[in-house]
Amino acid sequence: MEGTLRPAASPAEAISAMDRLIATSMVGQQEFARNLGLGATDLICFAYVLEAGHTPVSAGDLAVRAQVTTGAVTGILNRLERGGFVTRQPDPADRRRVRVVAVPDAADRVRAVYEPYYGRLAALFAQYSPQEVAVLADWFHRAGELAAAYLGESRET
Repeated sequence: MEGTLRPAASPAEAISAMDRLIATSMVGQQEFARNLGLGATDLICFAYVLEAGHTPVSAGDLAVRAQVTTGAVTGILNRLERGGFVTRQPDPADRRRVRVVAVPDAADRVRAVYEPYYGRLAALFAQYSPQEVAVLADWFHRAGELAAAYLGESRET
């Protein structure tokens, strides 16, 4: 079943709809984090650890991805470790560096929070043709790259 598209929208209307989605998502992230006993930035860092799968992530990489200082990421990792979300491992190539991996039970807890929402999103995407989903995916990728570039530029000024 394909979705019924709304009548033509202007870029301003699309940006307004995107702004509402982002604001609702931010509130949702804060609520998901709270339900897991985490702060929003802690949850973001844990998501990056989960995204890496079985590949350990360095503390420095987390700091860069989350746009926080290395000092701040140390505090985040302390909280994640105390909460049973991650474990730290020494880097075999450089003992001064720390690598982080997700605790499997914690990964399962976080997935349990997100899976119902992702299921609803999957059902929504199923209402669109594969070509329409491809356009949406392309837009999300491009908008993500644009947002990251703009964030980088804004931090330089």
